[in-house]
Amino acid sequence: MANDRWMWDATATLEALGAADVALWVWEPEKDRLRLTGATRALGLGPLAPDCSSAALRALALPQDRTLADEVLRVQPPGAQVAVRLRMRSGVCIWRGVWLEEGCRAAGVIAPEAHFAASDQDPLTGLLDRRSFISQARERMQAPGPHELVVADLDRLRRLNEALGHERADLVLAALGSRLAAAFPPDALLARIGEDEFAALCPAATSPGPEALRRALEQPLRVAGFDIHPTLSIGAVEAPGGEEAPEAAELLRRAELAIEAAKSHGRGQAAAYGRSLETDGLSRLALEGDLKGALGRGELVPFYQPIVRLSTGALSGFEALIRWRHPRRGLLMPEQFLGLLDEMGLMHELGHMMMREASKQLATWRQRHRAAGELSVAVNLSVGEIDRPGLVAEVTAIRRETGLPPGALKLEVTEGDVMRDPDKAAVTLRAIRAAGAALALDDFGTGFSSLSYLTRLPFDTLKIDRYFVRTMASNEGSAKIVKSVVKLGQDLSMEVVAEGVENAGMARALQDLGCDYGQGFGYAPALSAQEAEVYLNESYVDGAAPVKARG
Repeated sequence: MANDRWMWDATATLEALGAADVALWVWEPEKDRLRLTGATRALGLGPLAPDCSSAALRALALPQDRTLADEVLRVQPPGAQVAVRLRMRSGVCIWRGVWLEEGCRAAGVIAPEAHFAASDQDPLTGLLDRRSFISQARERMQAPGPHELVVADLDRLRRLNEALGHERADLVLAALGSRLAAAFPPDALLARIGEDEFAALCPAATSPGPEALRRALEQPLRVAGFDIHPTLSIGAVEAPGGEEAPEAAELLRRAELAIEAAKSHGRGQAAAYGRSLETDGLSRLALEGDLKGALGRGELVPFYQPIVRLSTGALSGFEALIRWRHPRRGLLMPEQFLGLLDEMGLMHELGHMMMREASKQLATWRQRHRAAGELSVAVNLSVGEIDRPGLVAEVTAIRRETGLPPGALKLEVTEGDVMRDPDKAAVTLRAIRAAGAALALDDFGTGFSSLSYLTRLPFDTLKIDRYFVRTMASNEGSAKIVKSVVKLGQDLSMEVVAEGVENAGMARALQDLGCDYGQGFGYAPALSAQEAEVYLNESYVDGAAPVKARG
């Protein structure tokens, strides 16, 4: 009897994938090879097909989404799921898949966001689910300015489930979701982030605030003949957007910490996040325990913020800034752990690691990219670090190991650190300079008690504090300080770097004053080493570093 069973062949598979606007992907990290087949052209992935390197994927992703591209590429245990919303240069795609073998292979599908739109939503309320909320909040927080996150937890949901049954209790949750949407402006990011938790994120200027949320959601409901009077525990947190924005998951953790504080005072209470909440309870102890081994585990890593020559737009170098890739809390900013690190006596160890890793990374870029031969990398010295025994010897050893030329490694020192003992600092700084490191005076304008000392100290660079740069258009005093520092740098033959450049208008104003360099979110936030390399490539291909028109 003839075998009538249908057998799929390659042509039929490709036709089906093309008709559905779907592509298949296979990632082999050991070979640094990403293979693609199916509707790659329709999805805007044509430049990557049929196979490409990890760097090519990062380059095709929008700059602000390259950390998400790394989520696709990050090696995970077998069975681990991959689910990423990735904005490419040609549109938004959803990447889904699974790791098949330990560190060897992952595979999955890629489709337009519209194909998966329903899966991003909570089916009960139509709001975003937790994962989608965190993903989109990460994008929203890139916009400069203060943002407010309000999280509401429905009290006594278990009792409602027991009294009404799950289906009727779900009606209460659905009604609360509708009320949440009505209480916040249309551009707010709204989600149901847990069984009984709702979240809203929007610019602080347009946020109706926690009490408006309470008034909207705590109105009585009539369900199955019962009058329901919902009460909510509410937590709120404000955070800056732009380059100082915390990771979205961390912002959500802060709001949920505020909810726990509200619940400690009974039902229907509200609390705002403050740093005191971190010191109350076990959160700080847990963070301290995690921090003890973070250096050894390689979780504390340098990120790199571009420094750009204002007159030409050419990339000049990077400043290395510490970040903590926490295995559970996500990417933590320095203000969340540097204080603890200082208390634990680990700042000097951190400083040595940052000098070593940043220098190694710069040496690697110089070897890979001929055009990167003039780049430098700046590393901050922590308070008191210029007094650390062995600092000069470490600089010498790192330069010898990496082969960096004199001046490629630049150490940044704050005014306050120098002014504790200017004469002693001068001796150390001259020794560092003789060892081949350049020197920058950081946050200039915030605390120098005598400019006469500046002429006696061997600095190459003055860095203008970001506060003066950001407020120079609206504050006459700030504008005078910026102008004076630029003039002082010119008179002393020092280069001047302005921090906090947020847009092209700021860059032009600084250039008109004669400022040499700029850095800030207008060019790019601090980037991972992989993102920084992509930024480096794009800057040389385009001939100039991109800068935001407004911010």
